[in-house]
Amino acid sequence: MSLKRILIGSPIETVKEKHERLTKTMGLAVFSSDALSSVAYGPEEILRALAAGGTALIHYSVPIAISIVALIAIVATSYFQTIHAYPSGGGAYIVAKENLGAYPGLIAGAALLIDYVLTVTVSISAGIAAITSAFPGLTSHTVTMCLIAILFIMVINLRGVRESGRVFSIPVYLFVGGLLLLIGASFFKSFSLTHPVLSESRAATTNLFPLFIILKAFASGCATLTGIEAVSNGVRAFEAPEAKNAGITLTWMAILLGVMTIGIAYYADHFGVLPQANETVLSQLSRIVFSKGIIYYTIQFATSLILILAANTSFADFPRLSSIMAADRFLPRQLSNRGDKLVFSNGIVILGMLSAVLIVIFEGDTHALIPLYAVGVFTAFTLSQAGMVKHWITYKGKGWLKGIMINGIGTITTAIVLVIIATEKFAHGAWIVLIAIPGLVYLTRKVHQHYIAIADQLSVTACEPDMKEFMHHSVVIPVSGIQQAVVNAIKYGKALSSDVVAVYVCLDPAETEKTKVKWDKFCMGVPLIILDSPYRSVVEPLIDYINEVRNNYPEGVITVILPEFVPSRWWHHLLHNQTALFIKGVLLFKKGVVSTSVPFHLRR
Repeated sequence: MSLKRILIGSPIETVKEKHERLTKTMGLAVFSSDALSSVAYGPEEILRALAAGGTALIHYSVPIAISIVALIAIVATSYFQTIHAYPSGGGAYIVAKENLGAYPGLIAGAALLIDYVLTVTVSISAGIAAITSAFPGLTSHTVTMCLIAILFIMVINLRGVRESGRVFSIPVYLFVGGLLLLIGASFFKSFSLTHPVLSESRAATTNLFPLFIILKAFASGCATLTGIEAVSNGVRAFEAPEAKNAGITLTWMAILLGVMTIGIAYYADHFGVLPQANETVLSQLSRIVFSKGIIYYTIQFATSLILILAANTSFADFPRLSSIMAADRFLPRQLSNRGDKLVFSNGIVILGMLSAVLIVIFEGDTHALIPLYAVGVFTAFTLSQAGMVKHWITYKGKGWLKGIMINGIGTITTAIVLVIIATEKFAHGAWIVLIAIPGLVYLTRKVHQHYIAIADQLSVTACEPDMKEFMHHSVVIPVSGIQQAVVNAIKYGKALSSDVVAVYVCLDPAETEKTKVKWDKFCMGVPLIILDSPYRSVVEPLIDYINEVRNNYPEGVITVILPEFVPSRWWHHLLHNQTALFIKGVLLFKKGVVSTSVPFHLRR
């Protein structure tokens, strides 16, 4: 508990939940870091895909970036409608489930949960790549640095929403300011510096089909849109009026994302920047404009920070979405519980663990993870917008025709992009996500069926035909000898029932005889049953005896009392066997049998 207090601080009272809400300034840092940070790798992925088809296609990077910004405007406008129609939050999952049905809702929810895990891995690995670009000697430590970054963000989020907002605001605004400065400086630099790198090579041609390459580049660049839905999922985290503040935050996020995307893509093309294995496009552009001075290193530092902290968007939204799905009984109910700091701690920890596993599997390689990215989020985009169209048709209301038009365009556009992404990235790893989404939907349905079955069986109406009391109560006390814990268990057993027996499993005849001699003095009239165990098992003979008692009293109940001594130090447990714990685990699955422990606490 002391370590927990050091890491996450003192608990917060439930009544103070409203004081933990986010302002628009903090909300932009918490929920927009993923979308804004994608500028650091989105334009680079466009250039990387185009370069594969020959340098003659590089100049298409700017038109592709413009088309992606147009897509950002469409999606952001659609989600602006969603925020005001569903101010309780939940985003694509709630919208799709309420308007299109349970399965579309689960598909949207599963797609987002998977994409949030990928967001953490891509953001962290891209942030570490920015550091290794500036300091190549650290490349061999990429995985370790990624895992440390995940642990850091996880702990900060466990400390509470408002505290994470304070921590992450400075790096986010430092990054935005640095990139706007870079774009402005690039504008002035463009008058004095031409693009020497590609002035001749752009005459080269490609043997590949250009349209295929362009579509692939567009699909890769669509990673820029990941994170746009985050604000709509976390509306309830904002200060009142929640929907208005969330809508303003979404608008500013879309404007900043559009300006930075076009600016980086345009000047990377203008100065002839090409993707390189050991240096990012953003690093090259900063080096050309500012040389390797303090501004260059500040931008690299800010880029690495926001890319690492962009994972915070997932740490803010994954727990919220999983808690909503858990409340609907589609995920384990533990995910709906709030921790000491009024955050969904279980979801935060699970997200951290899953992301760490992916980092290790893919060795922190951003470009290996990118193909898995964006499929899930565009699936959620499409279902969310389709759900909003159904919402406007069903409920109408003020401005419903405009709403149908906006969300209808959003549905068609994101569906087309989804097909392009899934097709272009399928062979490069998108097939994993396309299999994982239905797999997770299947698991959520099984979880839901389990909870429904439990609710039916636990209902008091189910026991109405069988309201009669137990006809007999048998108490069985497994003992391993005579000591104070056993004496206490016998006292407790005699207080429960008149039918009490002690059971001793014979592993050593000599020890058995010693126990028999002592028993009459301390047993208080409780008979001792000796069970033979030719194969030296303690549990099997005991279970056989319990089954025999159960057969003799089929309408009765058996209480198995386990005498246990409790050491004063936690590490003392390692010095003793855990037979009682194992017996409890076995008895848990036996109908008509109750197990309980009578502890005897040791002083040292």
